[in-house]
Amino acid sequence: MITVFYDGKCGLCRSEIEHYIKIAPINTFAWVDITITPHLFLDRGYKIGDGLKALHVEDAEKNMHKGVDAFVIIWRHLPRFWCFLPYIFKIPFALPISKKLYSLFAEWRFKKLGYNKCDI
Repeated sequence: MITVFYDGKCGLCRSEIEHYIKIAPINTFAWVDITITPHLFLDRGYKIGDGLKALHVEDAEKNMHKGVDAFVIIWRHLPRFWCFLPYIFKIPFALPISKKLYSLFAEWRFKKLGYNKCDI
């Protein structure tokens, strides 16, 4: 089972995850909104702020992935064109550029949602 930890207070994040839930094969993913059940993320030794800043995925071997790497894990297990997206990151420079862009977007989104250290 792959466990996906996401920020359910973020409308964009929630919409994307809801779409994945609709198309995902049964019994492949456990979907965890860390704004509702933070202890499932915290119990693994992670800080809630880290989970709110970026998507996290725990694979079947209990390895944690975040950001673009987390999306790649999800996409590999989805039907249709989604399972082909991970191949884009085999193109030279695609993965580091994507990671940098995701990091900038995640930081902007985190600030836009008004999270601060007192909230988390």
